[in-house]
Amino acid sequence: MMIDLRSDTITVPTPEMRRAMSAAEVGDDVYGEDPTVNRLQELAAEMLGKEDALLVVSGTMGNQVSLLTHCRPGTEVIVEQDCHIFYYEAGAASALGGVQLRALPGRRGALTAEQVEAAIRADDIHQPPTALICLENTHNRAGGAVIPLAAMQSVYALAVRHGLPLHLDGARIFNAAIALGVAAKEIAACATTVQFCLSKGLGAPIGSLIAGPRDWIAAARRWRKRLGGGMRQAGVIAAAGIVALETMVDRLAEDHANARFLAEGLAALPGLELDPAAVETNIVIFKTTALSAPALVEALRRRGLLCVAMDADRVRFTTHKDVSRADMEKALAIVKDALRQA
Repeated sequence: MMIDLRSDTITVPTPEMRRAMSAAEVGDDVYGEDPTVNRLQELAAEMLGKEDALLVVSGTMGNQVSLLTHCRPGTEVIVEQDCHIFYYEAGAASALGGVQLRALPGRRGALTAEQVEAAIRADDIHQPPTALICLENTHNRAGGAVIPLAAMQSVYALAVRHGLPLHLDGARIFNAAIALGVAAKEIAACATTVQFCLSKGLGAPIGSLIAGPRDWIAAARRWRKRLGGGMRQAGVIAAAGIVALETMVDRLAEDHANARFLAEGLAALPGLELDPAAVETNIVIFKTTALSAPALVEALRRRGLLCVAMDADRVRFTTHKDVSRADMEKALAIVKDALRQA
């Protein structure tokens, strides 16, 4: 049997989720009449300390609906250069919204207020006006790094001072909350709007939510419809999301512990480079010097371990609810064997 550490998106719904989906009370969500969707949206808004929330199909849709709602064509969004919105959303901001992304180099995914302020455009007809600031927490390509609250607060204070909204790609915001030992709403308080995923570490089969001011969510609902995201009896999806929010948040600590265990074991192997202390959540990214990343990924696949090459020499492992500590021990043995054969 394969050990799948490619992503926490490969998790399957729990038995409780399946039962809730089967028994879900449903209605037409485009008319706002699905009671299970409405309950999920109310729960999400409450957990993030926002006025309202909206169910969307995916994290990418959530981020893009957010950009389209915040921005007009010809404006600019400040992002970190390795963030999901810039790296993994197929150029949607420009293709769909006519929005330009200005990517700044971060430190472990974090931007400083000074960086952001320097990037805000002056009132100049030659330049696109700055319309939005985006942050990602946790930060995927930075190895699941957590942006500290103080850093987020300083950027948010700057945004408020300049009259700019701040959108948080909080796909894994609950991982960040567990790592920081705070409620998710404390992180969300550092942003105007937030997107988070139900289908990653929380284990639901589909869905993300965006949360923010009530009038903003009303405008976002129109953009969701324009993008074909208006769903009908979506309570079947929402039911699993409710179970995820009510039962799966605290257990993320187990994924973090497994990731640290994995990192410590990998750091001891020749041909690999990583700092276990930098592993804060459920993502482990390491440099391979013995083989190229694609070659190592293929060698591991042949031995029963699935993972992802991030670039030419970096590999990512992601822990989740469907892998155990015993799987971590077996994964380390597989990596050791692959490196020995190399």
